[in-house]
Formats: sequence, structure tokens, C-alpha cells
Amino acid sequence: QVQLLESGGGLVQPGGSLGLSCAASGSIFSIRAMGWYRQAPGKERGLIAHITSGGSTNYADSVKGRFTISIDNAKNAVYLQLNSLKPEDTAVYYCYADITVWDKNTYAYWGQGTLVTVSS
Repeated sequence: QVQLLESGGGLVQPGGSLGLSCAASGSIFSIRAMGWYRQAPGKERGLIAHITSGGSTNYADSVKGRFTISIDNAKNAVYLQLNSLKPEDTAVYYCYADITVWDKNTYAYWGQGTLVTVSS
């Protein structure tokens, strides 16, 4: 079993910053990539940031230059620094990971989601 545990959501004012963390635990052989999706009310879940174990990153256009994703391979953890937040960034943020488990198969795992609310 593999679990992803997220932390760091909350209420922040427009223009403010917030940091999200996600740590994977369990029967992990290796992690290929990790990232973050978000889902705003009434909208579909969409990818906002992705990072490989080698450190290659991709961002959605809507967050480029404001959000920064990083990975700590030793801790099986991924982080998302959210800066210059806007009300439209309000959403539930979900961590995911492509993990190879001990049977050598690779699966996608998801965190439970953490709510980020940007409001004055």
C-alpha cells in the first residue's frame, strides 16, 4: 500500500503566499514523477505542475512564474510554493505520484486534497 499525505492548505489574502507539501509512504520501490492538480468549484481537475525524479518541471500557463514545484527524492516528497496568489487560484489541490512498487509495476497514486482559499 502507498499513501500520499498532503499538508499546507488554508486561507490566504490575494497577493499572498502559501506552501503545500506532499509525502509518499508505503511499499515504494521508486518514484518516477510527482505533481499537483487542482479542482475549482464547478470545474474539472487540471494539472498545474509536474516534476520528474530528475528535476524536470512543467507548469500550466496559469501558474507559470508564480508557483514553484520541487521534489525531495530522499523523503519521497513534493512541494509546491504558491506566490502572488489570486482569487482564481482558489481550489482543492491534489498531489499525485507515479510510483513503482515492489512488484515492479508503476501506478498513479493521489492525495486526499487540500483546500486553498484566496480571499480578502
